[in-house]
Amino acid sequence: MAAAALLRGTAPGRGSSFWGLRLCAAPRRRLTHGAGHPGGDNAHGSPWTCFPLGERAVLRVRGPDSAPFLSGLLTNELPLPGTGTGTTPPAARAGYAHFLNVQGRTLYDVILYRLPEEGVDAAMGFFLECDISAVDTLQKHLVFYRVRRKVEVEPCPELGVWALLPSTSEAHRARPLQEKAEGATVLTADPRTACMGWRLLTPRENSALLLVPGSRHGDLRDYRRHRYRQGVPEGVRDLPPGVALPLESNLAFMNGVSFTKGCYMGQELTARTHHMGVIRKRLFPVRLHSPLPSAGIAPGTPVLTESGKAAGKFRASEGDVGLALLQTEKIKGPLYIKTSESGPVVLTASVPDWWPKATK
Repeated sequence: MAAAALLRGTAPGRGSSFWGLRLCAAPRRRLTHGAGHPGGDNAHGSPWTCFPLGERAVLRVRGPDSAPFLSGLLTNELPLPGTGTGTTPPAARAGYAHFLNVQGRTLYDVILYRLPEEGVDAAMGFFLECDISAVDTLQKHLVFYRVRRKVEVEPCPELGVWALLPSTSEAHRARPLQEKAEGATVLTADPRTACMGWRLLTPRENSALLLVPGSRHGDLRDYRRHRYRQGVPEGVRDLPPGVALPLESNLAFMNGVSFTKGCYMGQELTARTHHMGVIRKRLFPVRLHSPLPSAGIAPGTPVLTESGKAAGKFRASEGDVGLALLQTEKIKGPLYIKTSESGPVVLTASVPDWWPKATK
């Protein structure tokens, strides 16, 4: 895909909606434990790899005003509860969104889970999955803007977050997963993109290995490497609070913004950028080719072209794969990062297969 094809701010069609959650298509390559990336043999024969995400935490927002309250702060429409059939309760629905500051820059990225509204706890509301280092500041942010609304915000340290990725391209066909919402356990497709598999919230004493038969335990570093290869940012490491711009962070590509909903904090800049139709910088997956400095590469380090001109800034990495905010017109040429410890670190950017094709 030519870099110019990425200049439009959003995908065609209903790229910003939550409709049609389903079993996601698996990555074309395999995910190998310990190898750090998809591509090796699945020696254990397990169709699903379960990654415990210790760097993620959960807040619960509930109360009769929780939906309008969150709607005024988030970039996206709220996920809707499923429709139950007979005695089957409605399934949970998940959505992706950012909280912005008044300047329109990202504060927190969250995955929201809308739970069934029935029985005595009809106002149970939402679970918000966020970076564990931001859980306290996000709670204070919500309490500050709550004003007189009937909303409760509380952390849920008893809940653990898991990511489920197919170990093989045939996993979803051999042993399909079904969305569920039973008590505090929620299993649903990742709302950002098909290549990110499924998401599971469950009490910490429960193991995903028991809830997903035939699965195996994965390493968090492998999960990060998979994310970076797919160009999916997550948490404050990849989306520095008050620094990252949502559309430059590919929020529209990840079904994380609605351009038709009502007002929300930070909407003006996001809407203006979208309607102008041009985004000159994007967060791209990158591969680092040279020997890396022992201390790693600091976030915000300039990325330069072969002639020494600025091409963007390095954001984060796991091993030799990572993310960088780059000018789209400069991603095809040779790029490098200066380091004081060793020679320049050469890097190449790529365009993920799952990104939408730009249309006129």
